Amino acid sequence: MTSEIRDMALEIIPLRRRDRRGHGIRGPLMPTRLPGHRSRRAQFDELVTTVVRHLEVAWGSELAGTEFAVEEVPITAPRATEVPLGRLYPAEDGQATRIIVYRRPIMLRAIDEDDLKDLVFMVVVEQVAHLLDIDPEEVDPTYTDGYSF
Repeated sequence: MTSEIRDMALEIIPLRRRDRRGHGIRGPLMPTRLPGHRSRRAQFDELVTTVVRHLEVAWGSELAGTEFAVEEVPITAPRATEVPLGRLYPAEDGQATRIIVYRRPIMLRAIDEDDLKDLVFMVVVEQVAHLLDIDPEEVDPTYTDGYSF
């Protein structure tokens, strides 16, 4: 086959795109640079991290060594009437103090995104206040106003 014939054949045959069985082209549905690309879990984790960083500015030395974590749901007794939104585990047996924020109970109680921010802020501030044995208003004077940063 001469080079002219080969070049003509390449022009006639359309380039195939990866679209097996008519399911559409594979790849991400949304570019990673857009906010909608992050999952609800990732957005919630980022919100908790933002609140913790805000509190560490004022209480960094008192919160040193404290671990903050997000878990889906609390492990409670089957007949528990109240579901906690967060929990403080004091340091024991060489383990660091842990503050756990429970994602699903908070998200179920939130009406909208602003309410979610307020709830996360209040839960983290209340758990830090419990850890430091002070009132939540002492931890952050804007506690009653809600999330504002």
